[in-house]
Amino acid sequence: MEFQKDNTFFTGRLKSVTYAFKGALKLISTEHSIMVQFSIGILLTIAGFYFDITKTEWLFQTFAIGLVLSIEGLNTALEKIADFIHPNYNEKIGFIKDIAAGAVFFAALTAITIGSIIYIPKFL
Repeated sequence: MEFQKDNTFFTGRLKSVTYAFKGALKLISTEHSIMVQFSIGILLTIAGFYFDITKTEWLFQTFAIGLVLSIEGLNTALEKIADFIHPNYNEKIGFIKDIAAGAVFFAALTAITIGSIIYIPKFL
């Protein structure tokens, strides 16, 4: 059976959104790092309402949460592809996976910095 692309604008976009939503659910329900980060995002959202953060703070917080989840999702996809292509340990694959994990680290540092700027003054 050959895959046939849907070229109509509306149904094609609807299918894309459906696949993206399924992918997000798979990430949240199967990947422990995403589960933790998603939970932190929920807690920070609750904290945002509790501390009545400004519109600008909401923008930065939402960006930071989305950045970490997005980069972690890409990292997970890269790791799955690498493991599929080369299931046994390989130094070059390990190097690539380390670089992808480094990207997550930078996104997390950015999010921690943004969260600190927003919330540390609320406790002082």
